[in-house]
Amino acid sequence: MPYRSAGMGYADVANHFRARIKSGELAPGDALPSVAEIRNQFDVAAKTVSRALGVLKSEGLVTSRGSLGTVVAKSPLVITGTDRLDRMSRNGRRYAPGETSSGHRVMRRSVHDADVCKALDLEPGDEAVIRIRVFRQDGRPTSIGVSVYPPHTVNAVPELAEDERMIRQFDALYTERTGREVTKGQRAGHVRHASQDELDALEIDAPPHAAVPVMVVTVTFHDDENALGYWEDVYAPGSRVPMSE
Repeated sequence: MPYRSAGMGYADVANHFRARIKSGELAPGDALPSVAEIRNQFDVAAKTVSRALGVLKSEGLVTSRGSLGTVVAKSPLVITGTDRLDRMSRNGRRYAPGETSSGHRVMRRSVHDADVCKALDLEPGDEAVIRIRVFRQDGRPTSIGVSVYPPHTVNAVPELAEDERMIRQFDALYTERTGREVTKGQRAGHVRHASQDELDALEIDAPPHAAVPVMVVTVTFHDDENALGYWEDVYAPGSRVPMSE
């Protein structure tokens, strides 16, 4: 949305278009406004626009296309599950351009993973609903999304236990039905070796017993009384994941 603000710098201009690309509002191949239009929109000098576009090009988000000017490139970034929530609340788009998902599975399982039990205040062996899906960009698997929900969350949002894709995000449904606001905890990342199931899902053909490192980003959701859900994103080797500002 066009706006003017005194003191705009090249970083502000770059952040504006970075956010629009990240949210899917600008798709690969879409042209950015001309330099003159960006100057007028932000009330900045041509040099400021040039620096901003240079930053976006260095990040691989845009590229020059001759007479077409500057266009959005195929994004090298693979976003996290919480970024998807932010994108949906902003523009209702579940997927970025060219992005799909496959391998959707929903199951009730006893939870024994120490990190998950700690995050959700569960005892080892307690039952939870686990949802798994593989995200793809242009047909290539980029990440695995795993979400785990304790019984009290599923009681409020029974759709979580249904073996089909969610039409609306669980946090919005939970707040609507309970009146309690859902907050996101601190995202944390770490690197570990992929399991064979993860290698299969990411279509990685590794030699037997090979140690393939993957990056994992986790976050826990809460209301004012309980932990509501634990999300884990497992990224294919080589993925570029934007970090929080």
